[in-house]
Amino acid sequence: MQGNVLSRSGLLVLGLTILLIGGLTACQTKESQDRNTEENFNNDNNIIELSSPNIEGDLTIEEAIEERRSVRSYQEEGLSEQELSQLLWAAQGITDKNRNYRAAPSAGATFPMEIFVLVEQVEGLASGVYHYLPEKHSLKVLKSEDEDKSEELSQELMKAALGQDSIGEAPVNIIIAAVYDRVTAEYGEVGYRYGKMEAGHISQNIYLQSQGLDLGTVAIGAFHQDSVSNILELSQDTEPLYIMPVGKLD
Repeated sequence: MQGNVLSRSGLLVLGLTILLIGGLTACQTKESQDRNTEENFNNDNNIIELSSPNIEGDLTIEEAIEERRSVRSYQEEGLSEQELSQLLWAAQGITDKNRNYRAAPSAGATFPMEIFVLVEQVEGLASGVYHYLPEKHSLKVLKSEDEDKSEELSQELMKAALGQDSIGEAPVNIIIAAVYDRVTAEYGEVGYRYGKMEAGHISQNIYLQSQGLDLGTVAIGAFHQDSVSNILELSQDTEPLYIMPVGKLD
């Protein structure tokens, strides 16, 4: 009997030891994966870190609301990288790092919106298509254009938007797109409505931030979705909702 008791105790200790070792190994593996992800990010030539956004401005929120207008004509001058950084932060930047909250409200913090940028003239950036990464406040290069083809993408986007000149003239076009699965998985069919509401929140943030930077923009919803998706090479689950050209006030 005594031998049986010792044997069972030994097995129990052995089992607990195996579980402990397994847990430690899993933690080490997760830490290793996190380090590898960070290293891959830092070594990825297709990732461009943006300047830190400013959280203080010269224009009050009340003044920005009063002065906000839709602007469809811009100067030929391009934007600075800092201005683009500020616009993207206002659209979907992280404002609470502990909870990963963003600049625009999102139903259940599901964050179904993705921000893409078609750049034609921004200081320090090649012309092309970029994807904004809120967690790193960075841009991922999706498509670059040669200098002799710098206007090609914006002209294609303008044609997809029924020939609206503001898109072809703007140095930057910000595209707000939805991945509805993220919000419908939580809320069902009503998630489509929540997603469209969120796009409106983001659009207004871009309007107000543009006003604070002496820039002009306009929210454009009239375009052929399939054509815009093809130009940006969006995945099938990503639906463009807004095109917002941005430029210096004319």
